[in-house]
Amino acid sequence: MRLFVVDSFTAEPFRGNPAGVVLLTEPRDATWMQRVAEELKHSETAFVDVTGGAGEDSGPLPLRWFTPAVEVDLCGHATLAAAHVLGGERTFTTRSGELHCRPGKNGTITMDFPADRPAPADPSAELAHALPGVTIEGVVRGRDDLLVRIKDLDELRALQPDLAAIAGIEARGVVVTAHGTDGADFASRCFYPGAGVPEDPVTGSAHCLLCCYWSAELGRRDLVGHQLSARGGVVAVSDEGERVRIGGEAVTVLEGTLDV
Repeated sequence: MRLFVVDSFTAEPFRGNPAGVVLLTEPRDATWMQRVAEELKHSETAFVDVTGGAGEDSGPLPLRWFTPAVEVDLCGHATLAAAHVLGGERTFTTRSGELHCRPGKNGTITMDFPADRPAPADPSAELAHALPGVTIEGVVRGRDDLLVRIKDLDELRALQPDLAAIAGIEARGVVVTAHGTDGADFASRCFYPGAGVPEDPVTGSAHCLLCCYWSAELGRRDLVGHQLSARGGVVAVSDEGERVRIGGEAVTVLEGTLDV
């Protein structure tokens, strides 16, 4: 089976978020997929079932995502990577419903994801302990994650979270965000130690929540987010009501054959 490593939400190799992509040409169970994801050690590996063919007219393709530790319900950067590998306009069937991916100008791909409207949440002592040295200005809860708004970009860049404390919080992970500058409307960092991902380089699924939060805060539908991980990445988002459009570029850095 063909195996790829793709850097998502970047036009430069070795930046953005690397994802594994495996094109399944024969049935494989979840245990096997989990072991492959653990072997690859990327934050997510996408498994696309192409047993019925991979042409653009083949219809929706089943897609699953695994971190090195668990299967997840939604992953943006690995979906972008899969669409990049397959090319053209694609629809994937997933745990989160059908996801549509369309190519755009200059190698960009736009994905159609479910919106994630935030609900108010109270800051807790546990959360403050997990995020030392920052000024918490607000907390909301999304479908899977807690979103924490802090004072500014300087605090966001300097943040050294207590990952063990974050792993104990009742959420998939914690998304920390601040108002952006230098061409981005907002910035973020995303932490998922409970799923085996201490800090995710660029998190497409978190931008479903980030888009809904910042579009309401800024009063604009179309926004640009910058994820301030060590690798960094840029995500274009658009609030479409029930859906969120998430766009970015991708670069293939490895292609080979999986021999197991």
